[in-house]
Amino acid sequence: MQKINILRGKGKKIGDLEMAEIPFNEFMKLDMRIGKVVEAKQIAGSKNLIRMIVDFGTEKRQSVAGLLQWYKPEELVDNKYAFILNLQRKKFMGIESQCMIFAAEDKKGNVVLIKPEKDVEIGSRIH
Repeated sequence: MQKINILRGKGKKIGDLEMAEIPFNEFMKLDMRIGKVVEAKQIAGSKNLIRMIVDFGTEKRQSVAGLLQWYKPEELVDNKYAFILNLQRKKFMGIESQCMIFAAEDKKGNVVLIKPEKDVEIGSRIH
């Protein structure tokens, strides 16, 4: 696995990543919201990428995620998940990802998507 240093300084090491503390005002800049996946399809020619259209209430965005090992596209449709919307956009196989879905990975490599425990309106801010 490639080592990545996100930030140097005060913080904690998680796996190969050194996680630095950030000021609260930096955290407040993150645009994290609940979105509902309205469409999901495997990207042609990819072994792991899924293209999703996500409804945030006031807008729809496209998200690309490497989830095929753990989820079938049809399992994602009509479900609400946590997303971050203001990361720099990135292209995967020529398809722009406009937001990123939150997932957790354990030490065994199992991946699960983060969803609200109760029903909440799409577009709800995560604090």
